[in-house]
Amino acid sequence: MSVETANPYSGLGPNSFWRSGVANVGPFGLTELWTPKFRIVPKDRIVTAGSCFAQHIGRAMADRGYHWVDAEPAPPFLRAEDARRFNYGIFSFRTGNIYTPRMLLQWLELTFASRDLPDEIWQEGGRFFDPLRPVIEPEGFASLAELQAARSSTLASLRKAVTTANVFVFTLGLTESWVNTKTGLEYALCPGTVPGCRFDPEKHVFRNSGFRPLMRDMQAAIKLMRAHNPGLKILLTVSPVPLTATASRRHVLTATTLSKSVLRAVAGQLEAEMKFVDYFPSYEIITHPVFRGMFYAPNMRSVEAQGVATVMQHFFADQARVFGPVKKRQKRKPAAAVAGFNEVKCEEELLGDLSS
Repeated sequence: MSVETANPYSGLGPNSFWRSGVANVGPFGLTELWTPKFRIVPKDRIVTAGSCFAQHIGRAMADRGYHWVDAEPAPPFLRAEDARRFNYGIFSFRTGNIYTPRMLLQWLELTFASRDLPDEIWQEGGRFFDPLRPVIEPEGFASLAELQAARSSTLASLRKAVTTANVFVFTLGLTESWVNTKTGLEYALCPGTVPGCRFDPEKHVFRNSGFRPLMRDMQAAIKLMRAHNPGLKILLTVSPVPLTATASRRHVLTATTLSKSVLRAVAGQLEAEMKFVDYFPSYEIITHPVFRGMFYAPNMRSVEAQGVATVMQHFFADQARVFGPVKKRQKRKPAAAVAGFNEVKCEEELLGDLSS
């Protein structure tokens, strides 16, 4: 008499198998892509930051009536189109894009006074540019005092956002960056690609961070935020927007794959190690071959509105599946700067102008 022994796969559901979970249902039949760790409800104070794809998450939250935090709103006299141009309302504070864990940590250290403010200021044509966010003012600041006041306002807004938030959503964007060899300052953009600073190979060095340094920087950033807000929950995503340019000497396609793969691995490891950190697979929804690139614009980089809508449909559906439906709330008025898709250029799009 033989006793049949069940194997570890015997009791698994259809979503554990490629044929039943993917091939048989197709791209629009996919379900349960995410099993969230914690509930996010409309009353939660939700802060968004990071790479350019994070702007779409903030807009979608606001559209659904969720409390997306705009900690640094545009002055009331600015028209909506001017607010967009001056980078208000895109993220929860006016840092511009924060592409790397090191840059997030750098902003947090400046915010909580564990790092000295940089002395470096870029100048051109009588205008002043902040190396931490050189395109935040399209024509630069009129004076050094104006630049410093604007930076102080952003640091205060970031401090308020982090210390009062319930959920911090951060989109990881790049592994590549440029650093000042003397001060260690990481730039938002490569010097020489925007006004105010000439590239100096002795002073400006390229860095393409690997898993371990990215992991250390992200752990340090999370530790610093939680030190000032012990109940803060972190939701990580990875930007699906490819690089337009790479300084790694690799083909831009393979450089993109390396960059995104490492960032995805970092996000996955943090999610596995920390109970208050979760990962939402917006990257996979946009980039996976099952979707056949249908969510990209003709340039194969910019994400179309349908793609963002599909990402957020999965987000809200999986939240409801795990925790139950939330009470419907009146939609909040979207911030002026995120009223449309693809409003803000990514760093890679700016670098793309160099090759034209």
